[in-house]
Amino acid sequence: MRSVFKFPLSLTVLAGALLSAGAIAAPANDPATLAKIRDSAMKDDWAYERLADLTDLVGPRLSGSPGAAAAVEQVAAAMRKLGAKVTLQPVKVPHWVRGVETAELVDYNGRPAGITQKVVLTALGGSGATPAAGLTAPVLVVRSLDELKAKAAQVKGSIVLMDVPFDQELADRGHAGQAYGPGAGFRYIGPKMAAELGAAAALVRSVGGANYRIPHTGVTGLTDAARIPAAAITTEDVLLLDRLLARGPVKMHLTLTPQNLPDADSFNVIADWPGTDKADEVVIVSGHLDSWDLATGANDDGTGVAGAMGVIETLKKLDLHPRRTIRVIAWMNEENGTRGGKAYFDANKDKLDKHFAAIESDSGGGRPFGFIGSVTPPMVKYFAPLKDALAPIGAGLFERRDIAGAADTGPLERAGVPVFEPMVDTSAYFNYHHTPADTLDKVSTLELKRHVAVMTSLSWFLANMEQPIGRTAHQDAEED
Repeated sequence: MRSVFKFPLSLTVLAGALLSAGAIAAPANDPATLAKIRDSAMKDDWAYERLADLTDLVGPRLSGSPGAAAAVEQVAAAMRKLGAKVTLQPVKVPHWVRGVETAELVDYNGRPAGITQKVVLTALGGSGATPAAGLTAPVLVVRSLDELKAKAAQVKGSIVLMDVPFDQELADRGHAGQAYGPGAGFRYIGPKMAAELGAAAALVRSVGGANYRIPHTGVTGLTDAARIPAAAITTEDVLLLDRLLARGPVKMHLTLTPQNLPDADSFNVIADWPGTDKADEVVIVSGHLDSWDLATGANDDGTGVAGAMGVIETLKKLDLHPRRTIRVIAWMNEENGTRGGKAYFDANKDKLDKHFAAIESDSGGGRPFGFIGSVTPPMVKYFAPLKDALAPIGAGLFERRDIAGAADTGPLERAGVPVFEPMVDTSAYFNYHHTPADTLDKVSTLELKRHVAVMTSLSWFLANMEQPIGRTAHQDAEED
């Protein structure tokens, strides 16, 4: 049974008056305040309206692009309008620009005279360029990094296709991150290895589900030392190539003309909702503002940014002022560099003791079932009131982890700052992730309200906790 604090009637009345005036913060575990936050968020379309502004008015927001710059101004203006203290933190970001991207199969056993077959693909971030007229080379399929190394002699001069399937059944059963990891790792490392072995180009099977011949882009580890053309190819076209290669050799004509430009100037958008008696301590709530350029980044990560923005809007509407400062951050350049997260860490590494906790939302707009946190086991019991408050909207689960593993808050977490995330249904997330289909219509207004309810309740709870969470157990771990 949770303890109940009892005050003399005069003090109770005084405390209630001060709370209603916004002069002091309610205790973190106050059920009435948590219920007000939850219920207010569940009735409010403000975050969805901001998401619509971001996706419909700005559109794609790849780092260094005009869209990314416009998004910075749009989010900063919305936060200023709420009365938050807004800071634009400078960040130097990669500037990669997509060009022409076409491919066709021009030679294979049984090909009728005059027939070629189109291949659907999209350039990967950091890809090099073919000649303007393209290149033609034989296709070599490999299914592991070991196989890539073993076939080094065949790799030279070939278009290497790296075929690592996405396990949708694993994603359907609540393990989408584990399903995504192998293909994403191959996508990052494989093209670089192929380049070092002398490949003419690298293709990677799209990392994601919903096989409707839609390519999924992503970042690579290519560098100027060995930068070859690299693209993601649809699952259907991988299967076609597998069948044709079973008949004999296949040649492809590939044209990719992206540009790797000098680093560009950009910003993290930082918006503070100042605390009261512990204003020098900070609780971060965040999402990343940049997106890939194929669509409007509604799920990745417009929902995270809009949800974080909704935290301040909800508290303002209720005239609630936390003890600690709640800091909304719209990170720049998560997708192809995580420069925003690194810049923030570098600027605050001497003030980490003032960072009480950090929340990052970057798992899309699926239903939230609760939250995840990298707290020590003894701290779990203190979150019972928050779980109780979120249970009526089906979001009362709390999963403790040693490492939450979010991207932009990763440097903070590795330095010992506890990190939290919404626990989201991601079974369909990788259907749209990094594709032309990541658009506003894929986001549920109801689920976004639940996101705001979870993120605001969690932010408020953390910002008013009496118990120090303490540093996480892996604080001395080296950065990967």
